[in-house]
Amino acid sequence: MKHRIIVLGAGYAGAYVAGNLARRLSPADTEITVVNAVPDFVQRLRLNQLAAGRDIEAPQLADVFAGTGIRLRVARVTAVAPARQVVAVADADDGGELGYDTLVYALGSHGADHRVAGAAEHAFDVAARPSALRLRERLDSLGGRGRRGGGGSVVVVGDGLTGIESATEIAESRPGLSVALVARGELGARLSAGARAHLRRACDRLGITVLEHATVEAVEAARVLCADGTTLASDATVWTAGFVVDPIAAAAGLEVTENGRIVVDRTMRSVSHPNVYAVGDNGRPLPMSCGSAGYTGRQAIEAIVGRLTGRKIANVKLVYLYNAISLGRRDGIWQSVDDQGQPKPKYMGGRKAARIKAAIEKGALWGTSHPTFGLPKRKHPLVAAPDLAVEKTARPLENGGATYG
Repeated sequence: MKHRIIVLGAGYAGAYVAGNLARRLSPADTEITVVNAVPDFVQRLRLNQLAAGRDIEAPQLADVFAGTGIRLRVARVTAVAPARQVVAVADADDGGELGYDTLVYALGSHGADHRVAGAAEHAFDVAARPSALRLRERLDSLGGRGRRGGGGSVVVVGDGLTGIESATEIAESRPGLSVALVARGELGARLSAGARAHLRRACDRLGITVLEHATVEAVEAARVLCADGTTLASDATVWTAGFVVDPIAAAAGLEVTENGRIVVDRTMRSVSHPNVYAVGDNGRPLPMSCGSAGYTGRQAIEAIVGRLTGRKIANVKLVYLYNAISLGRRDGIWQSVDDQGQPKPKYMGGRKAARIKAAIEKGALWGTSHPTFGLPKRKHPLVAAPDLAVEKTARPLENGGATYG
């Protein structure tokens, strides 16, 4: 009987892992299935651009995996039962259960409203393609593609990288709209002093009103209310103030952190269930990014291939060197960071930084669309009885591993 590998999620991490495993493991011994809720690959890095009005490519996963031997199941994951080694899914045919021997968990995250009154009912987000398209439709109804001013108002809540990129992209693409950015602390607090100054100049140039040290208390259909009494008119409120993971892993009985992320060892394997791996952004030591998806995904690949084929498991260097931030199409910030994700003084701003960010986005799409390009053609057979026991030397990663895709 073939060893059944199921990959949950086909984002940057899931697609990368599935393609690599298909190229490196013998199809005579393994069967790889990818389960994804939608039939296309979502460029999550660029959903803010999609919402602002750009046309963003969405390759069909059937085309992405064509010729790899990977089976694609378009369905929504509803539960995982590690004791029985099955995954429950729902689709147009009512779904069912899929059995696995090795499970790769890369389901991703979604926007978190943190139970702020009215946020779920009235705010938009750019955490998924459907929600980004709903925001785009709303912005289209407001106009704003002509001269600056005279249109509706947009309030972006959250000054993380997603919030900064969303506010600047909307302001540049739709200069007729009035755009405000609400920051919990100082604008660009996680950037160096020079990068913060560059960001502030970009907001001034784009006409973005910045409200710092503000906490949103409620979102209504036409306004945003802050804890200090400030009221902002808003025809479209964009919520980017955090992300959460689905409770599937916790409900399955996997060991998770307090915020629901799977706790993994150095090889991205669950510390409680040795045939489950979690890949994607890893909080600490790595923050959310497609780059983090690549590093953690590669480590999981090395671990799975090594354990199933009896080979030595290589430790992939888990590094995070920079933040690449787009400020519209013609401006950006390239911020160097240390091994704790803290900003270094060195940064780059302007068109060159924007071009680098665009190249990263293009490269991420190309790499995902060609999951087996450049990999060794030799496919390794499985050992008769792969050792799936947790090594005594394994230690949980600090703060656990994440389940972002």
